Amino acid sequence: MIIVNTETVPGKKITKALGIVKGNAIRAKHIGKDIMAGLRNVVGGELTEYTQMLSETREIALQRMVKSAEKMGADAVVNVRFATSQVMTGAAELLAYGTAVKLE
Repeated sequence: MIIVNTETVPGKKITKALGIVKGNAIRAKHIGKDIMAGLRNVVGGELTEYTQMLSETREIALQRMVKSAEKMGADAVVNVRFATSQVMTGAAELLAYGTAVKLE
């Protein structure tokens, strides 16, 4: 499966747009890690617990989007984007979405 954030796939011709595909995931950190991130927020520095959480969540959302595209018989997903939102303190939703296409 080819995944790109552009409207086209270099060297390929899009023959059919199959529709929008998406994948999302909501993740929360363990309360202990949430406390550590809160303390780090007071003294400054990267909140590595949240960086790791969002990175893992992004991969899960991307995998779910690809699975959706595979079910549609797609060869690629173009114009891929990510959106994130806070669901509650310490929990975030990450959405991956794009257009599933057939290639020549």
